[in-house]
Amino acid sequence: MPLPTTNRNGIAAQADHGRSNILRLALCQALAGANSTVVFATGAVIGDSLAPSKALATLPITVFVIGMAAGTLPAGALAQRYGRRSAFLMGAGCGILVGLLAAAAIDLASFALFCAGMFFGGVYAAVVLSFRFSAADCVPPMQRPGALSAVMAGGVLAGILGPQLVTYTMHLWSPHTFAVTYLAQAAIALLSGIILWGVKLPPLTIADRSRGRPLALIARQPRFVVAVLCGVISYLLMNLIMTSAPLAMKMCGLPLTASNLGLQWHVIAMYAPSFFTGRLITRFGAPQIVMTGLLLTAVSIAAGLTGVDVTHFWLTLALLGMGWNFGFVGASALVLECHRPEERAKVQSLNDFVVFGIMVVGSFASGGLLTGYGWSGVCLAAIPPLLLAAVALVATDSFRSRTVETC
Repeated sequence: MPLPTTNRNGIAAQADHGRSNILRLALCQALAGANSTVVFATGAVIGDSLAPSKALATLPITVFVIGMAAGTLPAGALAQRYGRRSAFLMGAGCGILVGLLAAAAIDLASFALFCAGMFFGGVYAAVVLSFRFSAADCVPPMQRPGALSAVMAGGVLAGILGPQLVTYTMHLWSPHTFAVTYLAQAAIALLSGIILWGVKLPPLTIADRSRGRPLALIARQPRFVVAVLCGVISYLLMNLIMTSAPLAMKMCGLPLTASNLGLQWHVIAMYAPSFFTGRLITRFGAPQIVMTGLLLTAVSIAAGLTGVDVTHFWLTLALLGMGWNFGFVGASALVLECHRPEERAKVQSLNDFVVFGIMVVGSFASGGLLTGYGWSGVCLAAIPPLLLAAVALVATDSFRSRTVETC
């Protein structure tokens, strides 16, 4: 029986809104993703020049990750109460602020002010990463992996924009290297905020907010625990190695342009697989995609241990980016299986809070590991967490194949 005309029009309008939202979120993923790329390309290098101790060179990156963790729960609460667009605009405001504070810190040679700017940059990055879940909320359940990966694919442009932004602006104000870079990044955050203003996602009703299971009950699900663990370790190892790589290349006598280009290919590799990751998840299942990501990360570690020339660093960073994509996107798809619609904001923000909170360990440890044990020490330190994630995933997937678990 055909649908009434009014119903068809309503469904068509809803589909149009969904496509528009996904397009806007993908574009803003590209623009706002340049924020993180700029920070990771320059944070340790600027920290090395401003910090009172070389061991604190990566502290700005650690503060950035602390900002990511600190921003997730407030952004989730804001989205739960006032809608996701409010959280998006708050994030864009933080993106403008980080650019202005970082530029001022470089001008004043203030390490503390630079770290303060990095905190707001982390809050911005946390909000940007919530775009993937927002896109999934725009479509029916079977299309969620595709919507999630479509938005993540927008990061390919970020992989080009961010490093090129650094390369072409870092010397424009010669006494203050990278100051113009951060001013340009603030302008991009402003443009992203303007685009996000047009995102239309219906807020949860009061009735919806009052329904749903307790968060503690949801968090005890074995598949949620493994989803979070795999997301944590995928992001932790990516952050640990990527944060160390630019400074390690500098310590090995390689030029800054080489590290910028290596980071560019790394970020492209992080997001380019998203053009097909969603389809792969739909076909093979999220656990298999996560395992593929862990294997790719293992190969990247092996590449990092075999040499310290430009080719080895670039290969390590490219494989690391691909491993992160499969591991993190797959883990995010697992999280989507663990909550009901009315529970989405609190569950997704809890996941991101745990992921980014534990990432702080990797960011903080990277400077000490690199200074004390060199590049090979950083790579070797990544092996035990990788094995833990693989074992947990295999064990839980085996258990799920023998039992039927319902959310």
